Amino acid sequence: MPKAVIPQNSVPLVVEAKSVSEAYSKILLHILGHPGKEIAPLVLTIDGFGDNYDVPEDARVRSALDALLVAKGKIDVENVAYTIFPQRLWTMAQGNRATLFQFYKMAFPFYRAKNPKANGRGLYFERLMMFGRGPCDGNQLEWILSQHDKRLGVRRSMWQATTSDPGRDHDATAQLPFPCLQHVTFVPTKAGLVANAFYATQQLFDKAYGNYLGLAQLAAFMAHEMGLPLARLNVTIGVAKLERITKTDPALGPLIDAARACLAPRPVVRQAPAVPQFAAQPA
Repeated sequence: MPKAVIPQNSVPLVVEAKSVSEAYSKILLHILGHPGKEIAPLVLTIDGFGDNYDVPEDARVRSALDALLVAKGKIDVENVAYTIFPQRLWTMAQGNRATLFQFYKMAFPFYRAKNPKANGRGLYFERLMMFGRGPCDGNQLEWILSQHDKRLGVRRSMWQATTSDPGRDHDATAQLPFPCLQHVTFVPTKAGLVANAFYATQQLFDKAYGNYLGLAQLAAFMAHEMGLPLARLNVTIGVAKLERITKTDPALGPLIDAARACLAPRPVVRQAPAVPQFAAQPA
């Protein structure tokens, strides 16, 4: 059987954006407007995060994508993002990370049992905080945060966590849905926390938006716990693939329209110059 040939660009496609929705819109329109169904490699960088650790989104893009995912029988954006960071549990924990970790440990067996085919090998947040070995009982996020709290000026390579485990994941099976995300790093800078994520491959249609959202939420959580603003999220993908939908599928229409609207230039609102006020002249 001939081996698959993966087209490689001479340079990566670099996408800069101010929101998850803008990043996804640029990537979607790029791949729809160019030959082939893969981008290899893809690098995206997102800033523009809110002061209160908000993750900016365009409601039109999110709504159009969710509607399409449901129509195609796929998992919606929120549930994809949840595999990387359980935002609902963080809200329930009311800013207490120990409570968040406790909630997740209690809930994870349910997540795995509910969908053993997809989750039987684990989930990304589970690997980050329940890796199975290492300090802090395998909770890589807690170890990073605990070291950051009590040590200053240490090597920046310390702030990294892995989701890939050769002992569990070097498997010769032809198709494995997990893990595509390899590891994440967190870099404190003067501007705030910069988070970096690395994917071997990524599904652009049904996973990419949720991946970016989950990573941004994870980065916001880490920035909050480090007492830093969230400055930037960088994501590097070896091979980004548009699969499980064709480029000519009419159902893409509303999502394409929303993506174009998201990227359309905003009208510049110019204020009329102030009318100068002159003091009354004495008679």
